[in-house]
Amino acid sequence: MLHLQLLTHSIHNVTMVSKISCLFFFLSLLLLFSLSLAKTPTRPRAFLLPVTKDASTNQFVTTINQRTPLVPVKLTIDLGQRFLWVDCEKGYISKSYKPVPCGSIPCKRSFSGACVESCVGSPSPGCNNNTCGQTIYNPFIHTSTSGELAQEVVSLQSTDGSNPGKYLSANGVVFGCGATFLLEKLAKDVKGILGLGNGYVGFPTQLANAFRVPRKFAICLTSSTTSRGVIFFGDSPYVFLPGMDVSKRLVYTPLLKNPVSTSGSYFQGEPSMDYFIGVTSIKINGIVVPINTTLLDITKDGKGGTKISTVDPYTKLETSIYNALTKAFVKSLAKVPRVKPVAPFKVCYNRTSLGSTRVGPGVPPIELVLGNTTSWTIWGVNSMVAVNNDVLCLGFVDGGVEFEPTTSIVIGAHQIEDNFLQFDIANKRLGFTSSLLFGQTTCGNFNFTTKA
Repeated sequence: MLHLQLLTHSIHNVTMVSKISCLFFFLSLLLLFSLSLAKTPTRPRAFLLPVTKDASTNQFVTTINQRTPLVPVKLTIDLGQRFLWVDCEKGYISKSYKPVPCGSIPCKRSFSGACVESCVGSPSPGCNNNTCGQTIYNPFIHTSTSGELAQEVVSLQSTDGSNPGKYLSANGVVFGCGATFLLEKLAKDVKGILGLGNGYVGFPTQLANAFRVPRKFAICLTSSTTSRGVIFFGDSPYVFLPGMDVSKRLVYTPLLKNPVSTSGSYFQGEPSMDYFIGVTSIKINGIVVPINTTLLDITKDGKGGTKISTVDPYTKLETSIYNALTKAFVKSLAKVPRVKPVAPFKVCYNRTSLGSTRVGPGVPPIELVLGNTTSWTIWGVNSMVAVNNDVLCLGFVDGGVEFEPTTSIVIGAHQIEDNFLQFDIANKRLGFTSSLLFGQTTCGNFNFTTKA
């Protein structure tokens, strides 16, 4: 009997040891799995760039880190330009510079129509034979020159949509090598242009491929020269103080493709890299402005339509559209006396005669009607421009004065300040909010403080 009890007790002990061993083994596996996850960093959803408005030129500028070793490069933003370009002629030093060969995939995707074969002197950034040739363009002086396409290291700061995160680097980002004289009329210390164009070598698509984030970007340009706006590359949320996720306020309209380039310099057969939307009519105070609506369509030869620009400071309209809009606007304010116009504007008022609202001067809203159900409303803060302390002018200009316009409506930078715009390239749509002032925030309210 004693022997049987001892045997039973031994079996029980063995069973307990076995269970404890299994539990220890399971916990060990769980710990190893947890450590493995801890060592695998989560891929960022998005990246960001701070944007400032230059007081002397009204250009929107940012800074990227490029080259090896990394160098901060200040750039003017051009929403529709085909790619990033920098001055390679003066002080460009990098161990990671790599010319793009003629006939390569990046070269073909840039719509290049040239191959550099006559570079004289030792190979250097901007001077390499059998290299993809490109035209480098400065829209502020309407001038271009030939240059070479190259690849480089670029480092950007990640974000969770609420705060900045770690800097990450990517190799092989395509850019154009420009000449020093092309920096004329760019903001102080700017060394090139950040092209956000809708193409394979546009900076947004380059980053999407390099960092494996969605092929979309969003811009929020501040109206102030003392605060910072922001560009996001990748996915939402986009959170602005006091905690508003503006992605939840977006209204969408299709992005359209113009088959012919609208740049000041391009190769034959190259489509436009600008972002076009389908404006079908214009309303002031809810009343349709009588215009020739055929001008709003994009023709086969690339004329007409509506595009968005960060280079043009104010919205440019084809002459007949401009005349109709200003006539309707003046009529809607018939009881308010006008004052002497201030160039380049033609319709001006005394500030005190217009009053003020949450969204700027008390003037009738201007609606860009997009299809049958959607409108992008331009309120007083974006339709009027303070030319001095006393006078406000309608911030639209005649596009036919300077040169014969190709595009009928070019929505300028003043009209998109403190509006949030998301360019969803993959899904061919634009998300927009109209003025963020209605949500009691601005583009200057992103929290650039890194979390501890």
